[in-house]
Amino acid sequence: MNTNTTIRIVQEQVRLADPHAITDSRTLLNTRGALYDALVRRVGPGRYEPALATEWRCEPDARTWTFNIRDDVRFHDGRLLTSADIVASIARATSPDAGGEMATEGVMASYFEGAQVEALSPGQVRITMGRPMADLLDLLVDVVILPVGAVANDTPIGSGSFRLVEARDGELVMEAFAEHWRGTPTASRLHWQAEPDAIERAGLLMEGAFDLAIGLGPAQQHALQQASDIETIVSPAGLCVAFLFNAASGPCADPRVRQALNHALDVDHVIAEVMAGSALPTNGPFTALHAGHDPHVPRYRHDPERARSLLAEAGYGAGLQLTIDVPTRLPDEALALAGHLTQACAEIGVVVTVRAHSDRLAYARMVRAKQIADGCCFDSSPLSTYRVLREKLHGGVAGPWWQGYANNEVDALIDQAAATIDDDDRHALYRRAYQLIRDDAPWLFLYSPSLVDGVGPALSGWQPGINGVVGFDQG
Repeated sequence: MNTNTTIRIVQEQVRLADPHAITDSRTLLNTRGALYDALVRRVGPGRYEPALATEWRCEPDARTWTFNIRDDVRFHDGRLLTSADIVASIARATSPDAGGEMATEGVMASYFEGAQVEALSPGQVRITMGRPMADLLDLLVDVVILPVGAVANDTPIGSGSFRLVEARDGELVMEAFAEHWRGTPTASRLHWQAEPDAIERAGLLMEGAFDLAIGLGPAQQHALQQASDIETIVSPAGLCVAFLFNAASGPCADPRVRQALNHALDVDHVIAEVMAGSALPTNGPFTALHAGHDPHVPRYRHDPERARSLLAEAGYGAGLQLTIDVPTRLPDEALALAGHLTQACAEIGVVVTVRAHSDRLAYARMVRAKQIADGCCFDSSPLSTYRVLREKLHGGVAGPWWQGYANNEVDALIDQAAATIDDDDRHALYRRAYQLIRDDAPWLFLYSPSLVDGVGPALSGWQPGINGVVGFDQG
């Protein structure tokens, strides 16, 4: 690729956001990744490579971490990176006042309760966690580093491969940062443009107005495949779409009811009808991008007869009524999923009432407040296995998205994993927990949507990073 090239990227939204607000939005992570660096970068399930930190060490207590910091990093304003910037950025990102997308405010603070972050020297930082946390890198990968005091400036200042030169409504222009520590970026400028409509994004790509169209749907995928000069990239995502059951009270507190509902729904048919085949079925609460995912764990087979038998064992042989909450977007197909669930449940004697919610933020807050009816359609997006387990499934923690599921053995495995610094041993513990969670069925396991992007001829051969994040770091 010619490094004097401007790469034109169109995606659903383009905006500047607080770099320390928790988000799993791909569009925000794309632009954030161009402007900022973290201590480490995720390169695979439970695998990391150095970024601003050259190396790190975790003591056997799984609480004490030491990071050596690069001495050749400059921020966009010319300042050299020091450990003081690391300490300040971590403090800000883990403050109880830190922002978040979709009711995730304060989530990071819960992990750092009782933690101490200190600069041992200009090039070394020590983090002492309040509890064992062998998966600390899973959190720090999302904590980008800014120079002390930079958050008060109007212009974002990071140490990323690109620096911001222009910001308008729905549009950002960045230029290559010549002094970036990783080397010369693969383009001189990035031009990001917002277009909410996926059909329009695909059309702009085919017209040659853009080089990269992010976040397309199955229909656009088919259209682009007919264009000889356009490449269609389909990659896996770390997002799980599921129905979370109210395991604290009501019929779904019985695991047999939850198992029955998993057997009732033909997920393969749902993927074909709702997602036009552009999704991968899940066999538990993780995707293949998560450490601890086990592809050998069997999926719940579509078996209405088994579903009816389980309901009878649970005392609901004469029928059952359930109420399910669903948002009208995120996932955008939630109402369609509810329709398929309603139809499948009718075949096993279960009557489902659907409550639709148009205010997505209020919906997220309702789920966080544990005010759902018998279940809710929700997505699980962190790539951190530890976050998924601790926030959604650990009964002793009762985290923000936990809905009453309790299994003492699962809790013990999660806690043991947090204290296990050997990666292979820790991931083996996660796989054991994964099997138990699958069997208990606290969720109706559905699928992970595929990520579809369109690539123009100027970017032939380009591939996204893990979880589809766009990057043009170096030549």
